[in-house]
Amino acid sequence: MSSEHVIKMPDIGEGIVEVEVVAWRVQAGDQVSEDQILADVMTDKATVEIPSPVKGRVLALGGEVGELMRVGSALIRIEVEGEAGASAAAASAASAATAPAPAPSPAPAPVSAAVAPAPVQAPAPLPAPITPPAVAAHAPQDLGLSLADKPIASPSLRRRAWELGVDLAQVRGSGLGGRIMQADLDAFVASHGSQLRPPAPAVVAVAAASVAPASTPRLPRSGSRGDGVEAIRIVGLRRKIAEKMQDAKRRIPHFSYVEEVDVTELEALRLKLNAQYGASRGKLTLLPLLARAIVRTLPDFPQINARLDDEAGVINRFDAVHLGVAAQTPAGLMVPVLRHAESHDLWSCAAEIRRLAEAARSGRATRDELSGSTITISSLGALGGIVTTPVINSPEVAIVGVNRIVERPMIRNGQVVARQMMNLSSSFDHRVVDGQDAAEFIQALRGLMESPALLFID
Repeated sequence: MSSEHVIKMPDIGEGIVEVEVVAWRVQAGDQVSEDQILADVMTDKATVEIPSPVKGRVLALGGEVGELMRVGSALIRIEVEGEAGASAAAASAASAATAPAPAPSPAPAPVSAAVAPAPVQAPAPLPAPITPPAVAAHAPQDLGLSLADKPIASPSLRRRAWELGVDLAQVRGSGLGGRIMQADLDAFVASHGSQLRPPAPAVVAVAAASVAPASTPRLPRSGSRGDGVEAIRIVGLRRKIAEKMQDAKRRIPHFSYVEEVDVTELEALRLKLNAQYGASRGKLTLLPLLARAIVRTLPDFPQINARLDDEAGVINRFDAVHLGVAAQTPAGLMVPVLRHAESHDLWSCAAEIRRLAEAARSGRATRDELSGSTITISSLGALGGIVTTPVINSPEVAIVGVNRIVERPMIRNGQVVARQMMNLSSSFDHRVVDGQDAAEFIQALRGLMESPALLFID
């Protein structure tokens, strides 16, 4: 005997209401085994692999790559054979007989035009799920929960509930406003433990880790050879980058400030340090030296080491410097964060920047390593050009852009001499940072970089 088993979009936690399908690992007709990865879905900056809790044959997929799907919606239908399928059908029938009719979801609150996402065509509804007996006692009755219907719980509690196989909609909260507390979850687990079946662990990774080339669908080419057009749908991390950049440019009144810096002495120091300590401590690039200059300068400019919550109308200034370092990865631009950059010496700073960049490129960076920066460095290395106009990493208020170093003839003490020159191209949020403050900040950076001995004097 066989039956249909519907796998629903899991509650990944952290208040996530909907996620994007970035890749299907299976297609209709495929045979799948228990714990086999079915799909990759993306939250803000991480990809989650959704495993199959059952063995069977795929009947239908619940959405297209690039589609936004609500938590609790039907993700995939699987035909389950044998006793497992029969028991699933019986449990589903019993659950359906006692299940109350779902209340209609309230109309969604209006969204500001500045942040309203493009409308997404909802997929045709799939048949009602048939739930296995292990989870029938706490299966959600409504796949289209509105924000008001979602249980109130902390992200850590949501995560724990997901790991235990508990649907929080079935847990009565004792906290203020019906908020579910840890004690409420403990009590539910104690009374329903025998009926719970924790899901196979979902592997959370950086977006770049699971966004394989196949996850960026390519539409058919048109035209003859030589004049064809290849349409590539924007999905996954690339869409997240596009949305973030568009939002930053729309909401933030950028202004840029470019200054020329003579880094001859700084480069001489770097080469000498590498010659003396490179074999034992690792090679230094320019970035750790720039990072040190930034952390030495920011205490005099607290308005620049800040994040703006423009919805709340609050500027948060930070004592610690959590330095974002923009890194190009195979999946797109990411910004791993060097936390407490002020506590690092040159070599630990260099080692941590290397580690973070490699983690981002290989897809092993954690969510914490990709969030929480207070100011960002953007560098294209040898490709840095003469001048750039970097986009601020919202909600920060400043970004420092590094251009390439070139040797140019300069006049010093009346003599033409060769000097190593580099531009700093930086952008600021004009709502928070005045032009004079930005100029003084960059000039202070310039002073430290042109006289690098000052980097080590307290």
